[in-house]
Amino acid sequence: MTQAFCYWFTGLSGAGKSTIAGELVPLLRERGENPFILDGDVLRQGLCRDLGFSEADRTENQRRVAEVAAILLQAGVSPIVAFISPLANAREEARRIVGTERFFEIYINTPLDVAEARDPKGLYKKVRAGLISEFTGISSPFEAPERADCVVPTVDRTPYECARQIVDELGGGKKERN
Repeated sequence: MTQAFCYWFTGLSGAGKSTIAGELVPLLRERGENPFILDGDVLRQGLCRDLGFSEADRTENQRRVAEVAAILLQAGVSPIVAFISPLANAREEARRIVGTERFFEIYINTPLDVAEARDPKGLYKKVRAGLISEFTGISSPFEAPERADCVVPTVDRTPYECARQIVDELGGGKKERN
């Protein structure tokens, strides 16, 4: 096995984070890593089910996930954190918890109109109908990374092409650290 790394995704709902994470798993396995996806929706149903969507709760949600990612790294597992992760300060705290040298912030860069058109869970429709409040990118802030380790545009690209970009740029920690 090669050294484990944390691949921390950030992007709007519907950006393609979970789908790209699924494509990334076999590519990392080919490199000798042992990847495991930490999906935001799944974690919200279990580990973080007691949290709402206030800024404080979102920050705590990300802190908990960072702690889990750090534990996985210690076990030689490469966590792929497929998370909206909207706040810059919470992402920096995650980087600190996980460890800067093994943390890659990956911005799944999908414009709001494209994410809303995809709307795989029907959430944007619910937001527009007034059924959901505090929704990232519309009524709650999304702070796009200013210095992501990898920026992955998704428009007119397949999820595989996006995952391949991540491995090509970051696989094995070969990108110069910020």
